[in-house]
Amino acid sequence: MFGGRHMRGLARETSKPVEVGKTLRRLLGYFRPFWGLLAMVAALVVVSTLLRLAAPYLTGIAVDQFIEQDGQPRPAWLARLLLVLGPVEGPQDISRPTGLNVTMFLLLGTYLLNWAATAGQFYLMAMSGQQVLLHMRTQIFERIQTLSLKFFDQHEAGDLMSRLVNDTQVINHVFSVGIVRLASQSLSLIGIVASMLVLNWRLALASFTVLPVMLLTTTVFSRRARAAFRRTRQTIGEVSAELQENIAAVREVQAFAREEENVTQFEAVNAANRDANVEAQSILSAFSPALDVFSTIALAIVIGYGGHLALRDQPLVSVGLIVSFLLYVRRFYEPIRGIANLYAQLQSALAGAERIFELLDTQPEITDAPDAVPLPPIQGRVEFDHVTFAYQEEEPVLQDICLTAEPGQTVALVGPTGVGKTTLISLLTRFYDVGPDQGTIRIDGHDVRQMTRESLRRQMGIVLQDTFLFSGTVMENIRYGRLEADDAEVIAAAQLANADQFITRLPEGYQTQLGERGHNLSQGQRQLIAIARAVLADPHILILDEATSSVDTRTEQLIQRALDELLLSKGRTSFVIAHRLSTIRNADQVLVLKQGRIVERGTHEELLATRGLYYELYNSQFRRQV
Repeated sequence: MFGGRHMRGLARETSKPVEVGKTLRRLLGYFRPFWGLLAMVAALVVVSTLLRLAAPYLTGIAVDQFIEQDGQPRPAWLARLLLVLGPVEGPQDISRPTGLNVTMFLLLGTYLLNWAATAGQFYLMAMSGQQVLLHMRTQIFERIQTLSLKFFDQHEAGDLMSRLVNDTQVINHVFSVGIVRLASQSLSLIGIVASMLVLNWRLALASFTVLPVMLLTTTVFSRRARAAFRRTRQTIGEVSAELQENIAAVREVQAFAREEENVTQFEAVNAANRDANVEAQSILSAFSPALDVFSTIALAIVIGYGGHLALRDQPLVSVGLIVSFLLYVRRFYEPIRGIANLYAQLQSALAGAERIFELLDTQPEITDAPDAVPLPPIQGRVEFDHVTFAYQEEEPVLQDICLTAEPGQTVALVGPTGVGKTTLISLLTRFYDVGPDQGTIRIDGHDVRQMTRESLRRQMGIVLQDTFLFSGTVMENIRYGRLEADDAEVIAAAQLANADQFITRLPEGYQTQLGERGHNLSQGQRQLIAIARAVLADPHILILDEATSSVDTRTEQLIQRALDELLLSKGRTSFVIAHRLSTIRNADQVLVLKQGRIVERGTHEELLATRGLYYELYNSQFRRQV
C-alpha cells in the first residue's frame, strides 16, 4: 500500500529517457549572464594548468642538471637565468647546489602561484554559482506559485520542496565547484599528453597503452552511475515528502498514537534512499580502485620501458626524463580519475536538473486567455449558465448548474458532503475552469475565462473552514488581505470582525508573533483573523466555506456578528457553503445540491414549506442547533 505508492513513483522517474545534452545546455545557459566572471575563471584555469605542467618538467631538469649531471644540454631558458645569477664566465660554472636551489625556488613558485590561481577560480565560480542558485530557486518558487490546484492535488509538497532545496544544491555544488575542476583537469590532461609527446614520443605512447581499457571501463561505470544517481534524487524527494507530511500532521499522529507505524513507514522510505545511495557509492568505490590499477600498470610500463631506453649503449632518455614521465603519468591518470568521478556527480546533478526542469516546464492548467482583459470594478451579479464540470472525464461533479445571484444577495449552498458545493465556488474563483462546451460563468455579464485571474480574484474574498495563517505577526496576517493598508485600517478591520478584543489581550497585541499556521490561537480566533483579513480586502464578492463549522456556540456568535457586518455592508454578493442554520435562515437564496445538480432552490421558509430534501436535511441536521 504505502511502499507501493512510492515505488511506483520511483519506477516512473527512473524509466524515462535522459536527454543529457539538452539538459546540460540548459543548465549552462544559467551561467550566460556571468560570462565576464567565467572568462576570468578560464584565464586562471589556463594559468594554473601551465603551472602544474611545469612542476614535473622542473623536477626532471633538477635531476639531469644538478643531481645526476649526465651531460644533458642545459635548456636555453635555464642557461640565461643562471647567467644572470652565476659568474661572468658562464652558466655552466655555477655550483650544483646553487643551481639546484634556483630550480627548487622556481618549483616552489609554481606551487604557490598555482594555489593562488586555483583559489581565485573557486572563489569566482562560487560567486556565480550562488547567483545561479538564487535565480533557479526563485524560478522554481515563481512556477510553484502559478501552478493550478490540480497540480498540487497530484504532487506531494515534500517532493516539491526537495526540488527547490536538495536538487538545486546538488546542481550548485557540481556547477560552482565541479565545472572548474572538470575544465582544469581536462585542460591538464591535454597539456600532459602534449608535454609527454614533446619530451619523448616513444615513452609517451608506451604509457598510453592502458588508456583504451581505461576509457572502456569509465564508459561502463558512468552508465551505471547515471541510473544510480537518478534513483538517489528521486528517493530523497520521497524522504522529504514523507517528512513534511508527518511534521504537518504531528497532532493527528499523536492523537491516534500512530508514532510507531509512522516511524516504520518512514524507515521504509528512508531505506529506499539508503539503498540507492549505497548502490551509487558502490559503483564509485569499485571504479576508483580500477583506475589505481591502471595507473600502477602505466607507471610500471614507464619504469620498465624507460629503463630499457636509458640503459642502451646510446641512451634515448635520461634519468631526469624518466622521473618527469613518472610524475606526468601519475598526474595523467589523476585527471582521468577526477573527470570520471565528476562525471558521476554530474549524473546526480543532471538527474536533479531533470526534476527541476520538469517542474519549470509544467504549464498551469488555468491561464489567462491571450485576449484576456482586466475585470472592471463590479457590481456583483453572478450567473452560472448550464455549467457542467468533472475533475476526471466521465465522472461529472457538477451537472447543468444554472443560478443567478443579484448584486448584494446572499446565496447559501446546502447538501450532503461531496455534492459539489466547494467545486462550485472553485469554478467561480477560477481555481478550476469549465471547458468551452461546459457552460459559462459570468460576473456582471463578463465571462470569467476572458478576464485576467488577478483582476478577478482581487475583487473576491474567501473565508475557509480551515483558516491558514502565516508565520508572522497578527498585524501582518490581517494585512495580507491588502498589503498597502496602514495600521489604522488593519485595526479598524479587526474591530469590525470582532477580533480586536482578543488581539489586544495577546502578549504583544497586534505585534504578537504567530506560530506555523497560527496554532498558538484557537480555531475561533483564527477564523476571526481570517474574517478581518477579508474585511480589509473589501471584496465585492464574498465566499464563506463553512466558516463557523468548527467553533463553539459563543465563538460562533462572535463570528456570526462579524459575518453579518461583512455580508450586509457595501452590498456584497455572497456565497455561503452552509453548515450552521443561522447563516442559512437569512440567505436570499438557498440552493440544495444532490449528486451534482441543484434539486431545490428558494428561501429558508419556502424550502421548509415544500417538505423536500431541504426539509429532511433541516430535520436531521439543523433542528438540533435551534
